[in-house]
Amino acid sequence: LLETGILKYVNDRNTYQMAKVLLDRVVTVLNKNDDSENGLIESLKDDYIVRAKAVSYIIDAKPQVEYDVEELQKIADLILVDEIHLFDKNGYIYSGTLPKYYGFSFDSGEQMEYFKPMLKNKNLTMCQDVTPNTSEGKKMMYAITWNEDGTKMIQIGIEPTRLLKEIKQNKVSTVVADMPVYKGMEIFAADAETKVIEGATDDSKRGEKLDAIGISSEQVDKNQVVVKHVKIDGKHCRCMMRRDDSYIVAVTVEDSVYLQGTLLAILIVGTYLVLATCWMMYMLSKVIKERVEKEKLLYTSNTDELTKCFNRHAYEKDINDRELNAEWIYISMDLNGLKHVNDSYGHAAGDELICAAADCMKNSFNEYGKVYRIGGDEFAVIITED
Repeated sequence: LLETGILKYVNDRNTYQMAKVLLDRVVTVLNKNDDSENGLIESLKDDYIVRAKAVSYIIDAKPQVEYDVEELQKIADLILVDEIHLFDKNGYIYSGTLPKYYGFSFDSGEQMEYFKPMLKNKNLTMCQDVTPNTSEGKKMMYAITWNEDGTKMIQIGIEPTRLLKEIKQNKVSTVVADMPVYKGMEIFAADAETKVIEGATDDSKRGEKLDAIGISSEQVDKNQVVVKHVKIDGKHCRCMMRRDDSYIVAVTVEDSVYLQGTLLAILIVGTYLVLATCWMMYMLSKVIKERVEKEKLLYTSNTDELTKCFNRHAYEKDINDRELNAEWIYISMDLNGLKHVNDSYGHAAGDELICAAADCMKNSFNEYGKVYRIGGDEFAVIITED
């Protein structure tokens, strides 16, 4: 239950952040000014920073892709960028889509030194003008941002040849259709006045009104993000909406996406807990067994097998540990007539005599000290109690 609650919180938060990034990007792209190349480059900088943040959110949500070049390349294709580089806190590239750049740092050249301010301010995001890169002199635009918990920097790189494509992307339908989305996620952009959908990731929805597909646009104020639960094509979804002067943009995520991820995570962690419990029980039983064996061995090594008194080994150890300036009593005893019993009645009778005498000694002295058998019929008692 605790895990489910944590997963729900994390999923809600990550989806909210991702949806907010998509909303911001859609609104930004739909309203950007394409009148001049300089204006386009400036708007693209914002766009590329958003893409860098989007990559950051994806990597934070799926940490297993951090060192996977193939998965990072898939993310690059999804976000429509050419390169992805991951920098550590010291400004060194440790992962990304191009392993040949691993080990490069902000000190590797003039082009990379541009991003040095990132090391001093984790709230900073930067995007570079078209500049030849350090490794190959290839003209690129790079954008960089810190991830959410400030443990690494994510940089994306795009060749300027994409500028021509970006110029063509001022049609609402093209902008929205090319938005990177996960399975179960959809984006809709509608006219703010008529509520008619002008662009959607599902092109079949174009031309319909938001209300007709199940999205109510009421109580959506300008420049505010509103979260609602809606039902589209019979599927329950979470919907995030934002409105500006020209458009209403909505991002929906199917509830089943949450459920699948949560169930899978619970299954994985549940299996891990079962295996971990079995292993811990095995280790605990092993420790207990070793302890019992150790105590048994210790008992055997210090106990006389015949009389069950302490043996000479225990006697030697205890007598050497005695403090001579402390008060204690030493008693030495032996059995008279043992040889006569052994000769007349046999060694079994002699052993019986020894055991009987030892029992008398233990009954008399065990409450006050220890009884030792230090030879055949020789005994010693060390009394430490008053």
